[in-house]
Parts: sequence; C-alpha cells; structure tokens
Amino acid sequence: MDIEIKHKTAIPRYQQIAVEVAARIANGEYEVGEKIYARSSLASQYSVSPETARRAICILSDLGIVTSEKGNGIIIRSQKKAAEYIQQNSKRQTIDTIKENLLKSFSRQKQEMENLNDCLKDLIEASVHFRSMNPFMPFEIRITSNCVHLNKTVTEIQFWQRTGATVIAVSRNDTVMKSPGPYVALSENDTIYFITQDDTPDRVREFLYPSK
Repeated sequence: MDIEIKHKTAIPRYQQIAVEVAARIANGEYEVGEKIYARSSLASQYSVSPETARRAICILSDLGIVTSEKGNGIIIRSQKKAAEYIQQNSKRQTIDTIKENLLKSFSRQKQEMENLNDCLKDLIEASVHFRSMNPFMPFEIRITSNCVHLNKTVTEIQFWQRTGATVIAVSRNDTVMKSPGPYVALSENDTIYFITQDDTPDRVREFLYPSK
C-alpha cells in the first residue's frame, strides 16, 4: 500500500503571535485589566499585516484571554485561560511531532522496501545470467528426518526417472563424495548436489518432501 508523505505544515503566523502573547500573559508579564496593544502597534511589533494581527487577536478574544475594544486597544482578561491555551497548544504540537515522526518512519520503511525489491530483482537477474553461463551449476538440498525416502538408495527410489535430476555429489560428515553412483543411500544430515534437465530444483524437493 502506497503511503503519501506530506511535509509538515508550518504553524500560521497569526497563531504563532497568539501563542507568544498568551505566553507573556501566562508568565505574568501583563496584569489582568492591563491594556497592552492597539491592533496597529501589534502588527508593527511583529512585522505583520493588520489582518494577521487581527486574526491573532480574534483567537485570544474567542478564548476569553483578552477583549478587543475599538479605540481602547487590547485588554487582558484572564491569566488562567492564557495558561490553559499555552498548555493545549503544547499538547497539540506534541501530537503533531509524533505524527510527523510516524510519517517519516513510514517513508523510511517504504524506501527500504523499494531498495530491498531492487536488490532482489538484481539478485534474480544476476542468478539467471550466471546460471545461463554455467549450465552445470548444481542445486543442493539437505536430507532431514522428514525425507520420505530416508535411508534408501538412489536406485531404489528411481531418483533420476522420477525427477529428471542427476546426483553429482553427496556431502556427509564433512566429506564430499563426488559421483557417488546409483547405490548411495540418502542418510539424515546428508547434503546432496544435483543438476536437472529443466534447470529447477522443484521436482526434487517435491519428490523428497511431498506436500500434503
């Protein structure tokens, strides 16, 4: 599933100003009832347009932190509500940070999966090319206790007739027996090496370990 990763949206300037003014109120820099700014002076102090300053004031006014009276500037109404606003904003920023980190993690995982798929594709292509240049490159398979032909010889189980594969070596107890012949038995923990007519080990696997 493709996951679209979006860049984190910057906090609008008017919200930043509202938070900064609320923080100064919550920290006691301004007293309740004190007049602090006219809208024009707030815009000038923060180097923003009057509209941006107006939107910042509206946030604080809607939350009951200040009142804005035409011709009377901005008056502080509640230090407590200013502190609550700062706390809520902090929690929202924490959630935004967690969401951003999750999106970055998804992005990294997606990139890693794409890299893995590219590596697997390269490996398959290289294997096919190598095997085409080396048609006698053997396959190998481990003999375990689950093998249905355990302790039987290659001749007894008609290995070549049933699989189209030829055993060219058997590794047993750290010893490799080359060209073991038709009378070698398949013992537990053996590793047999074989070549096939159709260049696939599937028939041998299914013959030794048939699926249910």
